[in-house]
Amino acid sequence: MTARLILASASPRRRELLAQIGVIPDQVVATDIDESPLRNETPRLAVLRLARAKAAAAADPAAFVLAADTIVAVGRRILPKAETVEQARACLDLLSGRRHHVLTAVVLTAPDGRRAERVRDTEVAFLRLTEQQKQSYIDGGEWRGKAGGYAIQGFAAAFARAISGSHSGVVGLPLFETAQLLRGLGYLRP
Repeated sequence: MTARLILASASPRRRELLAQIGVIPDQVVATDIDESPLRNETPRLAVLRLARAKAAAAADPAAFVLAADTIVAVGRRILPKAETVEQARACLDLLSGRRHHVLTAVVLTAPDGRRAERVRDTEVAFLRLTEQQKQSYIDGGEWRGKAGGYAIQGFAAAFARAISGSHSGVVGLPLFETAQLLRGLGYLRP
């Protein structure tokens, strides 16, 4: 009998993605950590630190704990999870006509104390957005609480002229890497 799996995320998107590969968490724990980037912290180090903190916040010595975090970055600049119209507008203005990186870190801890982690970096190229496209997207509200102010699984898919990497990673959980971690620590059997 395999130990229980705790998903350290209240994100319905992450649960849906896990279900695509046949994984249903036994428990979902919404972690409450400070997600503010540290001074001079690179996007890669920030996303890994946050995923580790989420895993630690949901720690259970009798279960596997799966945690993830996603960051949108332009160069070394980490974009916020947009909470206001102004933040969403600033994100769309910055991403318009540019390439950016979506980094998702996945951390898995096992009941025996082992930990494995991966960071998936996906490059996304946005078309140059018109003011009308930006306003329409903002009016739709899909950006709320989303890293970089957009959701690739929604209307923003029409803005991405190219994606190089993991589409599911941009949504919030790179499935290939996640399955490899689950197999590697013995939760999933080959």
